[in-house]
Amino acid sequence: MSTTSPERAALPSVTRVSRTRAGVELKEFFRQRESVVFTLVFPVILLLGLGAVLDYDLGSGVDFPQYFMAGVIAAGIVGASLQNMAIHIAGERSDGTLKALAGSPMPKTAYFVGKVAQVVAVTIATIVLLLIVGVLVFGIDLPTGAGWLTFAWVTVLGAAACTLLGITVSSLARNSRSASATITPIALVLEFISGVFMPFDQVPGWLQDVAAVFPVKWLAQGLRSVFLPDALAAREPAGSWELGTVAVVLGVWCVLGLLLCVRTFRWQDR
Repeated sequence: MSTTSPERAALPSVTRVSRTRAGVELKEFFRQRESVVFTLVFPVILLLGLGAVLDYDLGSGVDFPQYFMAGVIAAGIVGASLQNMAIHIAGERSDGTLKALAGSPMPKTAYFVGKVAQVVAVTIATIVLLLIVGVLVFGIDLPTGAGWLTFAWVTVLGAAACTLLGITVSSLARNSRSASATITPIALVLEFISGVFMPFDQVPGWLQDVAAVFPVKWLAQGLRSVFLPDALAAREPAGSWELGTVAVVLGVWCVLGLLLCVRTFRWQDR
């Protein structure tokens, strides 16, 4: 009597595994109270605190809360992508999670899809919270017409560039304990020199030149074009919003960030 070998169960598709991994990433993020508070709530606290203390006119009828809305949204995007991404990946590399995932049948692309899904969800939640608080507390003027389209593509390109940069700089942390101390200063310095927390024309000229090399400056500038009147474009270094340059630089950083990720990403500590 002949026996028939049992059929091997088919492995789930990459799409299904990626969707599952995205769910895992979101659950892990929202179960970590510190991450939720720092990434989601901290930008709101910044807006409430600085908006209340620095309530002065910057010209053309623009008060500081209106001006700061672009900066605090940029800070929220950087926190959700570059900072949060880099710290979490460094921790997962240090505790052996990445090594275990690399040795599992899970397609490696599913891991990155899950991380990107987390960034998208957290970024959207952060922006919605900031807009609600800005409108209800400070009467922020929201974009109109084509401004929403500009808001969308600047946010998408900026978040993509910062996410890839976050994956790259995650390799700078030696272990999970040093991850926050290594990566947080990098994010804060980029934000300060990029005019996130103050008018960009108040940043020293040589620091403006340094900031122009990185995507955060262009992200913040693109967002300022959405929330500020055209009259304030004269305060930018080129005297205009340079939206074409914003798109090009952020696009270049997406390509460069991808190349750097391929070059530097490690699934385990050295």
